[in-house]
Amino acid sequence: MTNGFFARLKAGLTRSSRNLTDGIAGVLTKRKLDDAALDALEEILIAADLGPRLAAQVVDRLRKERFGKEASEAEIRAVLADEIARTLAAVEAPLAIDDERAPRPFVVLVVGVNGGGKTTTIGKLAKRFRDEGRRVVLAAGDTFRAAATEQLAIWGERTGSRVIAGQAGGDAAGLAFDALAAAKKDKADVLLVDTAGRLHNKANLMAELEKIVRVLKRGDPAAPHAVLLVLDATIGQNAQVQAQAFGDMVGVTGLVMTKLDGTAKGGVLVPIAEAFKLPVHFIGIGEAADDLRPFVAKDFARSLVGLEP
Repeated sequence: MTNGFFARLKAGLTRSSRNLTDGIAGVLTKRKLDDAALDALEEILIAADLGPRLAAQVVDRLRKERFGKEASEAEIRAVLADEIARTLAAVEAPLAIDDERAPRPFVVLVVGVNGGGKTTTIGKLAKRFRDEGRRVVLAAGDTFRAAATEQLAIWGERTGSRVIAGQAGGDAAGLAFDALAAAKKDKADVLLVDTAGRLHNKANLMAELEKIVRVLKRGDPAAPHAVLLVLDATIGQNAQVQAQAFGDMVGVTGLVMTKLDGTAKGGVLVPIAEAFKLPVHFIGIGEAADDLRPFVAKDFARSLVGLEP
């Protein structure tokens, strides 16, 4: 990750890091780490959406290394960053579509609730792939939201990607099948398929996603080759509920965490990674197309606790 993006990531995570650092500073008024201080620190870490497991790891390590001793805020933050990075290293993984054996087009089904940044993420991914010299086709599979189709059309124009859209309220699975056929004809490298995200109507949504997957397999038995779940960091622990719901509905293969710049709940990525063991491919920290970047565990961890690279 470039220093420029690290600076933006750190700035984007300011609200999350401020919560942590202010809490840690409050714990250290006594300077020495005793049981009360460690208990208070554990509560702060859990309240920061880092999850009970990570909180326990940090406290156990501090108990072994620093109990009864003076500990500076910087020392505690360094331990915290180290434990977060260690936890997230297991899920740091690029979206691998470069393998010569990978199919063409590489079909990416993008799922998530409406309003979570799904369609915008597809546009940003399209730009990234186009900048890498790939030919991209976009499928406007959220047929019930005219705004999603319009938004995707704008991204198509902006990135030079073909957009396949249908009638409002039309069959999303049929559109996905047509998009795959068009992507094959165009010899596209990547097909990005948008989907509806009406989680309040879970049974209908599950049926629709299952149908999309089933119909895509008629065009390519291995499709979709990746299923990305887009999660909005601003909803905190509810992101875990969404991860569980979409994991049950369709085989999610990787995560994208968006809107990290608009929340104090950025730590929620840690318990999600622990619970679901899914690769985190990208994180988003702003509206610009270049604000969606590959996830790097160490950089995220240090930014989250307000440390330099």
